[in-house]
This record gives sequence, structure tokens and C-alpha cells, in this order.
Amino acid sequence: MEGEAGFHLDVGDGHQVWVRPWGEPGGHPVLFLHGGPGSGCNPSQQRLFDPARHRVAFVDQRGAGRSLPPRARHANTTAHLLADLERVREHLGVERWLVVGGSWGATLALAYAQAHPERVTGLVLRATFLGTRAELDWAFGTGLSTFHPVLFDELLAVLPPDERADPLPALWARILDTDPQVHVPAALAWFHVERALSELVPPRTSLPSPLDGPLPATPFMEAHYFQHGCFLPEGALLDGASRMGDLPGILVQARYDLLCPPVTAHRVAARWPGARVVTVEAAGHSATHPEVEAAVREAVAALTPG
Repeated sequence: MEGEAGFHLDVGDGHQVWVRPWGEPGGHPVLFLHGGPGSGCNPSQQRLFDPARHRVAFVDQRGAGRSLPPRARHANTTAHLLADLERVREHLGVERWLVVGGSWGATLALAYAQAHPERVTGLVLRATFLGTRAELDWAFGTGLSTFHPVLFDELLAVLPPDERADPLPALWARILDTDPQVHVPAALAWFHVERALSELVPPRTSLPSPLDGPLPATPFMEAHYFQHGCFLPEGALLDGASRMGDLPGILVQARYDLLCPPVTAHRVAARWPGARVVTVEAAGHSATHPEVEAAVREAVAALTPG
């Protein structure tokens, strides 16, 4: 990422998270939370902010991006990530900040705001995700089989027949298996399926053959978190939304997001008096869709004082 140099912050447990401050030093403080889990921050995310008005902290979560050790899953839970964000805030001398995140970043943003409401001036969430098994079952099960039936069959074919009755836990277990002959095809299949679900018009709607090549980080961190229910009590974030009161929130939601469908954002907004949903038509899950980016940028501007 261009601009100010980042740094590693020691957060304990053998982890150092990568932090990059960006924008006007006197601007309104913003915390940006990437998705995944495990994606890391990238330069395109700077387009969501005004460098003359915002002072953004881009934080690579434990095991993601430039954080060290790379891809580390030990001492890596939602509670650890929330504690890390408080360490970053204190290190930067920030009293309160606007929190912005999409998909898993929206999950973490909600968890942070519910744990530390006094530290948040507002929330901008894109593609609201609550970290529940029901959402994952829909995205990678019912939704996938409905909108991409061939891809769903190909994903199932990665598993032996006796593991297909409940495929998601079986896939996560295979992704986390130490044997490359087991985890490589499972991880790559998961990665390509997720990419197809992320685009309104995906570049490919079938798995490559053979399933080999460089291994991305996200399937491993996602399997780790999803296997443990995102380290959240089931339904906790939706229940917590009713306690967020008048804290301002804008939930940017693409109409045709197959990974994080609109119903979740609307359920959250129905319980959170300070929130409203902004729907982007003719868009899917992708954070870089021009109209989605524009809507997030407008939401950030709307919740920036002055």
C-alpha cells in the first residue's frame, strides 16, 4: 500500500499485527477491518476514504496479510482479534473511531462495537455477516446448489461419498489436514467456489482441473474460524444489535450478494434503531464493484463529523 509506512505491533502470544496509518494526521479516526477471515488489507481499500478528512488505521488481523507469523492460527480467535484492536487504538492514541468493514470485517466490526461501544463513533458495514452456521449452510449449500448447481456438484466431488451428507465440516477438516494431498484440493476448491459466489458475473463457474497451484491463505483461516463457529455464541451478534441503540450505522448491501444476502442486513437493522440499509442494485458480494464502492464511500462521508 502506498503512503505512510506501516509497522508491526506486538500483541502477545507470539503475534505481531501489521498496522498502516493512512490519511490526514488530524483527520477523523477510522478503523478498517478486512474480510476473510485471513484476507489482509490491500491498496484498493484506500478508495473508500478521503485522505484530507480521514486518518485510517488499516490493520492486518492475526495470521493475515503482513502480520507475523504468516497464516498462524494459534491464539487466533475473535476475542484475540478484538483485544488486538484495542491495543492498536491505544498505541495510536485514538479515543473513538469510525469502524468500517465488509463481510467478515462487518462481523468483527459488530463484535467490536458491541464489546466497546464507548470507542465507536459509528459503523459502516458492507455485506453484513453474523458468523453463523446457518449463513454458511445457505451460502455454500442451498444458495450454491440453487444458483451454481454444477459448481456445487464439483465441490461435493472433492469429498469421498461418506463425507457428503454434511459437507461443510468435512471440507473444513480436510482444509486443516496436515497432509498436502488432502488439504490442497479442498482448499483450492473452497477458494474457487468462494470467488464464483463473490461476483455477479463470475469469470468461471466450474472448478479448474487439476486442482493445484499456489495456495491462498483465506481457506485455511476461514476453515479455522468456521469450524469453531467464528468463536461466537450462536446468534450473539444479532441479539447484541438490539443493544446498540442510536449508535449510527449504515449497512451497504448488494441486492444479489450470494455469500451475504440482504436478509441479514435487514434483520440487523430491524433490531438496531440507529442503523439503516442502503441497497445497491445489480451488484454482488465483490467489494470492488464500482457502485458498491461508491455507496460505502458515501456512507463513510455521511458518518464523518464536519
